[in-house]
Amino acid sequence: MNSAAVWKELEARARMANPRRITQLFDDDPARGPAFSVAALDMLFDYAKTNIDRETRAVLLDLARSSGVVRQREKLFSGAPVNSTEGRAVMHWALRLPKDAVLQVDGVDIVRGVQATLTRMDRFATAVRSGTFKGQGGKISDVVNIGIGGSDLGPAMAVPALAPYHDGPRTHFVSNVDGAHIADTLRGLDPTTTLVIVASKTFTTLETMTNARTAKAWMAAAVAAPAAQFVALSSATEKAAEFGIPAERVFGFADWVGGRYSLWGPIGLSLMLAIGPTNFHRFLHGGAAMDAHFRSAELLDNMPVMLALVGIWHRQICGYPTRAVLPYSQRLARLPAYLQQLEMESNGKSVTMAGTELELPSGPVVWGEPGTNCQHSFFQLIHQGTDVVPCEFMVAARGHEPDLAAHHTLLLANCLAQSEALMKGRSYDTARALMVDKGFAGAALEQQTGHRIFAGNRPSTTLMFPQLTPEMLGQIIALYEHRVFVEGVILGINSFDQWGVELGKELAVALAPVIRGETPADDLDGSTRNLVAYLRQTDGKNT
Repeated sequence: MNSAAVWKELEARARMANPRRITQLFDDDPARGPAFSVAALDMLFDYAKTNIDRETRAVLLDLARSSGVVRQREKLFSGAPVNSTEGRAVMHWALRLPKDAVLQVDGVDIVRGVQATLTRMDRFATAVRSGTFKGQGGKISDVVNIGIGGSDLGPAMAVPALAPYHDGPRTHFVSNVDGAHIADTLRGLDPTTTLVIVASKTFTTLETMTNARTAKAWMAAAVAAPAAQFVALSSATEKAAEFGIPAERVFGFADWVGGRYSLWGPIGLSLMLAIGPTNFHRFLHGGAAMDAHFRSAELLDNMPVMLALVGIWHRQICGYPTRAVLPYSQRLARLPAYLQQLEMESNGKSVTMAGTELELPSGPVVWGEPGTNCQHSFFQLIHQGTDVVPCEFMVAARGHEPDLAAHHTLLLANCLAQSEALMKGRSYDTARALMVDKGFAGAALEQQTGHRIFAGNRPSTTLMFPQLTPEMLGQIIALYEHRVFVEGVILGINSFDQWGVELGKELAVALAPVIRGETPADDLDGSTRNLVAYLRQTDGKNT
């Protein structure tokens, strides 16, 4: 079938599946659990608790083939310019290639350049961690990473995720241009032993550079040479030099590394400082292992492909507008926000690669929180609300605290129980029997019964892995990167540009002098003009 015919077939199958209970699929197929799972790299991805049957899965695989997933995958890994609107290759995956890999694109030895930068990072991180590189008050005790978007979300997620491996300086992150963020972060730090990392590819990002100048002024009040404790993660060497940062402390990266895919290179310097070069290379190795799996595994046994196809089924075919990412790991508390940017900035598009209007819904709204906290906040809506929210559970088989093993057992029990409860629900008869046992009768019995019914039949997937190690974190992030790519190919969109973030930036630059009263507000729309007037009236007043 061609792609259009496959979409129609999937829509028909969704209509047939809609009244069907997921539990019925288990009754009909005793082998459903292992048959609807993918095992790879010591990870297990279970998608059995969805309303996808064997026939529907076959059609979904046809969709992947007819959409050119295999062909586009090879173009991605060949260094072809798959980011067509910007004419760029997409090679963040090259940042995690092993030293002996061979990759030449347009006559350039990509691996050699990547390894040279990694070697510089290794040496600098070792010098900081050992105390060879000192602050003006002694050994570096704290690192403040200043960035925003991809220059912040990746390391801000990964550093706490790998807390058991921390043996370097304390690491802090500043992203918001709200002065409260940098003020609260710097408060209590010693400027003489603090290293500041400024992460901006162009060294012009408004929020980042505003915070960087504030940090420099803070440091200048205590040390003679404030820029001596600054590092730039940027390709703009000259601009960094103007700021006072010499070339030896500037770590650049190529334009084929997008911001939200950049944790694997210089943007990951704060992570390397926290966990050390050896563990950082283990992280890269995990990502490379997932790359190899994605490139070689058959589609049915390919974890990123099947994760993507489940996502397509839920969003584009079933019409569920959101998906909840639920890591049952406190250390992965920032993962939902990281994946939110990865997926929504990548696939939040309304036009195809050709620039024509997209006829299907684009990517879903991605949100979530760690378990078990989420059970006591928004799970009420997930279980009994009027919208179906596909859930993506994630949990390690064991934690890093053997003396607290009982905690982890409860964590695992809660994770598995929630996915089971979402699927099974609670029927009227069961709910009524429970209320009878509690002594209710008559109208009160019916009323109380209604509140205890769970519709169930709500889909979920579960990703399980042995333990959250540097390698495993690398595998998880690469898994979701490739999932986003596959979904983008199937939708026919460019997952690697982000024009939607540009307009607001441009308007903010123009509005700043209006708010300061330097230029008139006459040309603004009535609403914005009214808001500016309020700001001017209240400026300086105590409230």
